[in-house]
Amino acid sequence: MKIGEIYELAVRMGMERDPRGREAVEKLLAREKERFNDLKEDEKEEFDSEKLKNPYADSRILYGDPEKEVHRVLAGVDIEVGEMLLADRLGERGRKIDLAISHHPEGKALAALHEVMHLQEDTLARLGVPINIAEGIMAIRIGEVKRTIMPINHNRTVDVARILDIPLMCLHTTCDNLVNHFLQKLMDERQPETLKDVVKLLKEVPEYKQAVRLNAGPTIVVGSPERRAGKTVVDMTGGTGGSEDAYAKLAATGVGTLVVMHIGEKHRKEAEKNHIHVIVAGHMASDSLGLNLFLDELARRGIEIEPCAGLLRVDRTAQ
Repeated sequence: MKIGEIYELAVRMGMERDPRGREAVEKLLAREKERFNDLKEDEKEEFDSEKLKNPYADSRILYGDPEKEVHRVLAGVDIEVGEMLLADRLGERGRKIDLAISHHPEGKALAALHEVMHLQEDTLARLGVPINIAEGIMAIRIGEVKRTIMPINHNRTVDVARILDIPLMCLHTTCDNLVNHFLQKLMDERQPETLKDVVKLLKEVPEYKQAVRLNAGPTIVVGSPERRAGKTVVDMTGGTGGSEDAYAKLAATGVGTLVVMHIGEKHRKEAEKNHIHVIVAGHMASDSLGLNLFLDELARRGIEIEPCAGLLRVDRTAQ
């Protein structure tokens, strides 16, 4: 496969598993095209044209020729300077890396992370929160994340990729959509009754089973094992953690348990105050699951996967 084909596959898979639904995402792209057409010529020069076909600003080809053929990739949850040097070292040892794939965004994709958080507004609305309220409570949080990212030296890893001439891509929300869909489907089909049952179900997934042995497996952070789960919602996509104000709104819509990658202490306390159970499935394990679901598609096409940087590689191609 070519680099561009890998990128297009990731975007397509992310859209197919987007919690908003494919039709809603297509409407977003149509609105983006309308907005682009209304821009002045000098504004069009500054516009990121990828937004016209890719609704996920945190997933991009960061360096490299889209026409380059790929036979082996170095894939990790985080591909930073050290991992790019590893890719170069592997090449010196006869294991040439044609493309490095990071899950977490770098470069311009990291700088635009806040843009994908609007997905959370639609997720809240889908769960029963009025869209005007969802947009209102998310606006503050989106601005906060944007300001937090602004001072970061976000292009460091991309510069190293350019100097070493090793293509680099990041696939964030595209893969988060995959894990979110996978786990929500699992919860809906199996209907775990208690929090203990939710944790047990998660541990049946190989990535979480591995994470337990690394002391990073599923953990109940709000609630107790025998508590009934109620309506269980998986919340693992949309850039990063949402608004603290969302928990009261979610409680009002009947959400009983949230299954998340990670949670900050302020958010945990708000969930506890609103009697919403929270299970932290595990950050690296969850990101690994989402990335693996994509990497399997590359493996089926004959591309060799070299896992690193926290990726718990599980190959499902034989299933």
